[in-house]
Amino acid sequence: VQLVESGGGLVQAGGSLRLSCAASDRDVSSFGTGWFRQAPGEDREFVAGITWSGSGSKTFYADSVKGRFTISRDNAMNTVYLQMNRLKPEDSAVYFCAATYTYLTADQSAYRIWGQGTQVTVSS
Repeated sequence: VQLVESGGGLVQAGGSLRLSCAASDRDVSSFGTGWFRQAPGEDREFVAGITWSGSGSKTFYADSVKGRFTISRDNAMNTVYLQMNRLKPEDSAVYFCAATYTYLTADQSAYRIWGQGTQVTVSS
């Protein structure tokens, strides 16, 4: 499977962006997908995840984005989305999507396939 992110950009604090993670060569509903982010000089961190369809498509979030970000999947488009609302300057980072066959995990080592990332910049 290959993953390609898009949708990043520059937005003012309080604004919204929707990131897309398009999968090729495999049905996106057959594996779990996670969103991670990495700011300059910082470690990459988990943001949100969604489990595969057969496990109930459960969603889970980092505390820092809970209530502001929503992860979803469109099986017809073979794409996973990350809707980001009420953005803050501290949300600025390169955002990556990744694929896993481990259930409900935020552990980066469990994600084997990664996209190239998309830059999100939130101005104050």
